[in-house]
Amino acid sequence: MASLDTDAMIARFRERAHAVKQRPLPPVAGEERQHFIEQAKLDYQDFAIIGDAEAVIDDGILTLRVDLRPADQRGDG
Repeated sequence: MASLDTDAMIARFRERAHAVKQRPLPPVAGEERQHFIEQAKLDYQDFAIIGDAEAVIDDGILTLRVDLRPADQRGDG
């Protein structure tokens, strides 16, 4: 496997999360509109979670660690 730049990968996920927030709402109505909005929420959540991850490659295994605790309960300060 070629060298994986995990910092760049995580940055791309942050960019994707931001792009979802900026995504314009297409000219749809009713149920289709609600589906689009719900999908955008899920896309943002998924991209943002990976965008907040700490990545480690150990013995060829990529591990993403994500602290899902509220900011005031995290051990990072």
